[in-house]
Amino acid sequence: MFEPVYCEKEVHELGGPGIFFLGDAQDILHSLLDEYKGRVQLIYLDPPFEKEIYRLNSTKSIQLSSLNPCNHTKDSNLSLMHGILTGCHALLKPTGSIYLHANYKQAAYMRLFLDEVFGAANFMNEIIWTYRSGGRSTKHYSRKHDNILFYRKSGNCYFNIEEVGIPRGANSRNHLRKNIDQTGKVFYSLKTGGKTYRYYEDSLIYPSDVWTDIEYLHQNDPERSGFSSQKPEALLKRILTASTREGDIVADLYSGSGTTAAVASKLGRFFLVCDSSPFGLYALRKRQHQAYNIPNLFDEAHPLEFRYPPNKPIFALNASVKKSDGFLTLELDNYKAEGKACELVYCALGSMRQNTFFPEVFLDSPALPASLKMPLKLNTQPILQTMDIRGIQGFWSLKMDSL
Repeated sequence: MFEPVYCEKEVHELGGPGIFFLGDAQDILHSLLDEYKGRVQLIYLDPPFEKEIYRLNSTKSIQLSSLNPCNHTKDSNLSLMHGILTGCHALLKPTGSIYLHANYKQAAYMRLFLDEVFGAANFMNEIIWTYRSGGRSTKHYSRKHDNILFYRKSGNCYFNIEEVGIPRGANSRNHLRKNIDQTGKVFYSLKTGGKTYRYYEDSLIYPSDVWTDIEYLHQNDPERSGFSSQKPEALLKRILTASTREGDIVADLYSGSGTTAAVASKLGRFFLVCDSSPFGLYALRKRQHQAYNIPNLFDEAHPLEFRYPPNKPIFALNASVKKSDGFLTLELDNYKAEGKACELVYCALGSMRQNTFFPEVFLDSPALPASLKMPLKLNTQPILQTMDIRGIQGFWSLKMDSL
């Protein structure tokens, strides 16, 4: 009844606009350069310099192993990042910029590489993001900040700090006198050096290079999508808002929890993201499903596309299928990998055209037995997609003549 099939793409009607690539950053870069060289406005990189843990649910965590920099020796890690930064430079538009997120161990090395690839004259800021999460050390000063290195590609860089300014407001301020001008607007004034400076309540205060107002995500934060190193949406929102405009292309070669894609889609930017772990794909898909679970007929469609190397399932299914009143219902009773029962994390039912899968119904973290139901369409071959707890995906064609 079920025959394994190859699939290279997966397209959802909602959740974009953007594309996720499953693969290592250095490999995906070659594909991106073929199509997007000189077209990307912003690149955000948050390489997994430490071991990454993916929290599938409240009781199960998975240590991700891949060819990311954290799994290389120090020398190969640095060589890998130098090549990736070179590719990033080629991807960017002349008006583009890059933000590289680093920890205290790697920030100095990354600064030197960025100086070499982008040019020291194109250094914009070393942003210090401070937070209060975690414990306190007694052996050294507690490490409570990350470094975000901000470089432009050229002197023609787009950067609009007014987009991320906040109104000064009516709070009282030391050394400033409250006044009202001739039009009735409230302002605060300060006289120094023979000059008087006015600050209106509706004038904007701009962020400095020390960000203290964005909190680190706690473990039970609603934004959490499972990755241990997940960054808050507020952090990426500030970066994307200041350095991109609606319709621009944003790239992230270490997608992980999917924060860059999630923020880009909310702000109307097109995203190109990749991750070497299938759980990066799963986390982003689930996150975007939850964000866009109610289609709006008045909104434009923003497809979410996944691309991955074609693979053939190596496991077995036990399921029953029936047709009734124009619908096909699949009851998935059992899933085995190498002869043993294995936990499913995702399944979907849909159709396939030219090696591209179009899901119509899906289940995240399904408990078996699980049921999937979709309308039957003429000349359409139903396809079942599965992903197990090991991150292995499979696509299955249902033989309708056996029903």
